[in-house]
Amino acid sequence: MEKKLSNILKTLKKKKKKVVLCHGVFDLVHLGHIEHFKSAKSYGDYLIVSLTLDKFIRKGPGRPLFNEQQRLEYLRQIKIIDYVILSKSESSIDVINLIKPNFYVKGPDYKESYKDKTKKISLEKKVVKKNGGEIKFTNDATFSSSNILNTSNLVFNDKQRNFINTLKKKFTYTQIEKNFKKFKNLKILIIGELIIDKYCFGNVIGKSGKEPHLVLKENLVEHYLGGSAAIARHLSTFVNNIKIISPFGDEKFYRSLINKNFDTNIKTSFFKPYSEFQTITKTRFVDKNSNYKLFGSYILPDKTDLKIEKKVLKIIKKNKIKADMTLVCDYGHNFISEKIANEIRKKNKFIFLNAQINASNIGFHTINKYNDVNSIIINENEIRQELRDNVSDIRVLGKTLVKNKKINNLIITRGSEGALLINKDCKIFSCPGFALRSIDKVGAGDAMLSIASLGLKLKLDPELVLFISSLAAAISVESIGNKEHVTYQKLDRTLEYMLK
Repeated sequence: MEKKLSNILKTLKKKKKKVVLCHGVFDLVHLGHIEHFKSAKSYGDYLIVSLTLDKFIRKGPGRPLFNEQQRLEYLRQIKIIDYVILSKSESSIDVINLIKPNFYVKGPDYKESYKDKTKKISLEKKVVKKNGGEIKFTNDATFSSSNILNTSNLVFNDKQRNFINTLKKKFTYTQIEKNFKKFKNLKILIIGELIIDKYCFGNVIGKSGKEPHLVLKENLVEHYLGGSAAIARHLSTFVNNIKIISPFGDEKFYRSLINKNFDTNIKTSFFKPYSEFQTITKTRFVDKNSNYKLFGSYILPDKTDLKIEKKVLKIIKKNKIKADMTLVCDYGHNFISEKIANEIRKKNKFIFLNAQINASNIGFHTINKYNDVNSIIINENEIRQELRDNVSDIRVLGKTLVKNKKINNLIITRGSEGALLINKDCKIFSCPGFALRSIDKVGAGDAMLSIASLGLKLKLDPELVLFISSLAAAISVESIGNKEHVTYQKLDRTLEYMLK
């Protein structure tokens, strides 16, 4: 606790003054907030307001509009507030324990705590009572900051806002939430390379004195689960049953990383493609001040031993029968051969493919071995390379690929331009991009694939599929690498606030 606040609280206690605490984001302060603060102050003598840190705010792309320091400074200018503090945890529980307010005050929309999906209000009630305080709910008229922001130009541009408004005419938030709950019973099989993303953070201290290269003073090394493992994590809070088939080495540290990050509903079937195999590891050296990637160093595999390949074919054959859908993430690292691709396609109920081009396979990787798959996700550069066409309109190229490969649904990602979905009848649906704050694009396609596959499997509206999967990608790029994964709670909360 700040020393200044600690001294103030001691003085207030000696004088038997009543302390009132309010907590929230307070991103766009409006009349409703002012009335709330006035009502809160009426319960006591000294009003403290605690603010949620930026990193804990899940209200959609571009939120918060004002960062924590800006929000802190603004509230300090409101005379009725006596003290403003930043809460260092996701809820206000730590602040309640520190301040021990006589009254903890929330707005009228929090009265029915059973509606609180985060369950924070119930916990906060208990902590307030434990510290000898009382929770109060004001009766002031409420205004929604999210609604004000959503209908203005402060967060979304005209294209984004028009898309959201069109979607709101077709679906309510409650209807979308019900569809999310239908995902739970799906059994997912993921086939593809598990990748370890190793990030080495440091400060660039200059050019080498004797050689023409930069020198990085390494400060921190972090490892994240990428590739098929990232997809499994994205799906883990949406579905109950996930199986992943992937090459994997003997590294004990990587095994502990998986045990730490995989939920119990993710089952694994790992194999070593050959005796000397090392788990695919992609190391990136990053300037910690800018998050700018300086260069990369990759550990990549050779071809799978033929005897091992036969075992893998049996594993796939056994597991695909049990699955409702198969997600194939082919990163072009010598795992999925023609034989394996053929086995995946045989008598399979629903296949969703992501075949990525990267530094190690550009010019060699192709989706030619994947005919008759249900759905494919591909970015604009990849489809242009696949069709050897850098000139034609992307919509024309998309229709060509749908016809040539007999695809039911083709999703083309276009970065800041958003995404297209072209169905088997060559009808085109589009969605603008929603990634307003991008820290790292690594893994964005995997996040989009994960959520889009669920929506397409349940035959949801194409524009809704594009929207929810684009939001998943937007959530993904807000953190470095695959450090964080998309969760049901994050996506659900984002939708709830965006559709206000």
